[in-house]
Amino acid sequence: MQELLLILHLFLFCYWLGGDIGVFYSSGFAADASLGIEARMTAAKIMLALDIVPRVCAALMLTVGGLLSEYSGISHPAWQLAAIIALAPLWAGMELIMHFKHDTPLGQGLAKFDNPFKIALMVVCVVSVFWSFSTGHLAAAPWVGYKILVFAFIIFCSLMINKTVGPYIAGIQKIAAGQINDAENIAMAVSLRQVKWAVVGIWAGLALAAILGVLKPGG
Repeated sequence: MQELLLILHLFLFCYWLGGDIGVFYSSGFAADASLGIEARMTAAKIMLALDIVPRVCAALMLTVGGLLSEYSGISHPAWQLAAIIALAPLWAGMELIMHFKHDTPLGQGLAKFDNPFKIALMVVCVVSVFWSFSTGHLAAAPWVGYKILVFAFIIFCSLMINKTVGPYIAGIQKIAAGQINDAENIAMAVSLRQVKWAVVGIWAGLALAAILGVLKPGG
């Protein structure tokens, strides 16, 4: 089981980082006002199709990592282990519904719940790590705590993207409708520039998490 979880963990890392890079790369073409509307629509379709890959990988990562930590000497009480296991289908299910049913009442309702859910998860990650350090629960593998804090930072970056990506999404909708003006093109470009630091922050966080997983500092 440990080997299977480790392989899944590696796959999630690869597809999360690779998928996210693909999403951001194609997003630049969708925002390029010098391209024709059809080319921009094609880039937008590619971007939106790829976007679900890193989102689902992110939703599964914490559960897989939590189960793997059992093999590093970190035991979880039954209720906590149940919560860790339940998180993956709950979060991934939300992401899939918001992606494929975004224009339905259910999809729109979940979209409103997305930020509060991520804020709560980020707080839980940070609080649990500091509690675990203070009680010595992570003494056998402190690097696991560091990785969870990195994950919390990645969630923060995701929240910052959600906060500033609105004008870009509005521009995509205008492109899909076949009409977009100069002001909307400028707003798209500005929005894309504003989210860039948070996107790079996610990439850096994933790289740091991989380094911590390999070096296992303090372990």
